[in-house]
Amino acid sequence: MRRTLPSLLFLATTLALSACKREEPAATPAATPEPTAAPAASAPPAASNATGSASAALSPTQGNEVAGEVKFTTVDGAVHVTGTITGLKPNSEHGFHIHEFGDCSAPDGSSAGGHFNPAKTEHGQVGSDPHHGGDMPNLKADAEGKATIDAAVSNNVNIGKGDGFDILNHAVIVHADPDDYKSQPTGNAGGRLACGVIKGDAAAAPAQ
Repeated sequence: MRRTLPSLLFLATTLALSACKREEPAATPAATPEPTAAPAASAPPAASNATGSASAALSPTQGNEVAGEVKFTTVDGAVHVTGTITGLKPNSEHGFHIHEFGDCSAPDGSSAGGHFNPAKTEHGQVGSDPHHGGDMPNLKADAEGKATIDAAVSNNVNIGKGDGFDILNHAVIVHADPDDYKSQPTGNAGGRLACGVIKGDAAAAPAQ
């Protein structure tokens, strides 16, 4: 009996330890971190609103008969002007400029202000420095008083960018006398025979 009692005690202890081991909870596996979403790509900058072309319909100032239309286009990044002016004196030459304000309401065209000069430079001739942003070559009329122009405009202006060098909503003036390209600030080009405001051409409709 004495031998049996220790054996029973050992057996009970072993069974109790086994039961404790079975009741221990299983280790919880570490949570896998969720992948972080990649930051959204930033949107590309908006496309330029530049029209690339513009036109001005010139009407005579009081007491004159000069009229016409000119078109401004962007060619290889530079502004180019083409057009036809009528009602000039036969075989005459006339100063031709972009002016500061798009206002032709004054009978003599004076409401258009001075030359368009965003770079604040001296007056001169396109193709050499310095010159105004609004300086353009003289118009030369034929024997019938008609002048055509197909020439470069100052390389420091643009069409439709909306900055200080944008020619939209400025006026085009035909002067009574030729520009001498030297006298400051207007080239001694005389009075104003015609005036027209530069407006952007309507954008072409998208293809269907």
